[in-house]
Amino acid sequence: MTNTDAALERSRSRLVVRTEPVDELAPLIPRADPRHPLLWMRRGEGIVGLGETLRIETSGVDRVADAAAVWTELSADADIDDRVGLPGTGLVAFGAFAFADESASTSVLIVPELVLGRRDGRAWVTRIALAERPAETDADADDDADLAGAGTEDDADAAASGSLEIPEPAPRRRVPRVTFEPGAVPPERYEAAVAEAVRRIDGGELAKVVLARELVGELHEEDGLRATIHRLAEDYPDTWVFAVDGLIGASPETLVRVDHGTVSARVLAGTTSRGAGEASDRERAVALTESAKDRAEHALAVASAVKRLEPHTARLDASPEPFTLQLPNLWHLATDLKGTLGDGSSALDLVRAVHPTAAVAGTPRRVALSVLAELEGFDRGRYAGPVGWVDGDGDGEWAIALRCAQIDVDGTVRAYAGCGIVHDSVPADELAETDMKFRPIVEAFGG
Repeated sequence: MTNTDAALERSRSRLVVRTEPVDELAPLIPRADPRHPLLWMRRGEGIVGLGETLRIETSGVDRVADAAAVWTELSADADIDDRVGLPGTGLVAFGAFAFADESASTSVLIVPELVLGRRDGRAWVTRIALAERPAETDADADDDADLAGAGTEDDADAAASGSLEIPEPAPRRRVPRVTFEPGAVPPERYEAAVAEAVRRIDGGELAKVVLARELVGELHEEDGLRATIHRLAEDYPDTWVFAVDGLIGASPETLVRVDHGTVSARVLAGTTSRGAGEASDRERAVALTESAKDRAEHALAVASAVKRLEPHTARLDASPEPFTLQLPNLWHLATDLKGTLGDGSSALDLVRAVHPTAAVAGTPRRVALSVLAELEGFDRGRYAGPVGWVDGDGDGEWAIALRCAQIDVDGTVRAYAGCGIVHDSVPADELAETDMKFRPIVEAFGG
């Protein structure tokens, strides 16, 4: 299944987790690792991970299911002492999954050594260590020695009580400047792809397809990533701000949230720019709600989410009408879904069920995925894939990785933006919409 899974089987190791309340941890972002930030937050609250106790890597069509199976096994065997009991306490892993089954990008769940968290005015610290059980045979003992960092359970318990020190907030640095250029798909090719998609939609091949484009730049100052994340959090406080394995962004769209048997999601589809003044801004929001094109696109996305979630719920309610979600640079049509789980699914089970949504793929899903793979001309990687966290009970919060960029180990930065294409889409308008959606991440890198 995964290299991590095989190593754990050989070593018969378990995770030892200790969560304790602390007086205060604000602010969180300046405490993140500058080179390998792990972070999930909204409105100043969330979790930051430091170090790496364990990494689960998967790929292919079963990437989410494989990760969920390993995580369920690890969680069931973990020694957890959680003295806070809030979402994000106890055993947690940060995750990011590739969008496509065929993607070359690896999907990951990362268990940090140290988690710092804040929620509802309370703060906590979680320490996570890997303990090794006594070997049954000499051969097993030889295998156990291959697992770096493992010790006895008493050693792990001691480590979980005080491995990494809580870092002091680092001084804020300037935002690193990245100059972005079009990637594999230049603007004129994107417009041609939109025109071809409209032709296929009008021909009855599908109802909607989401087409994305990428911008590429070079990062020379890794220490500045905290400043980039800080700017996203300040400019877009109502979004999910995330950093997982080089993927950073500020997503307005909740893929799925599971908390003690309740499930919720936020579906976004339909977009317009903000107005120059108050009156103009109101006019744009009203026009969005009255736009037949945008409402039709939104209805397809909501129907897709309901179809995927409903089999797992005893009850699922949706907002009676789409509402306008205001962000600093644009308006979205949004619908909230909320319900009660009916089959004991975990957050990862639901991630597997709902990804990819019509909001980032299209309708019908299978046809749309084939069309976008043909017309886009590049591997999305983790863009528009699930990003978030899962805990030892299977609860968690997952967003769709939007308004984001992937920073590779060589410093290459790839930013992404896409639009839902329907029968009356205009190529030039869709290109302009991608420019609006690029704004958060481009400006966060000093653009």
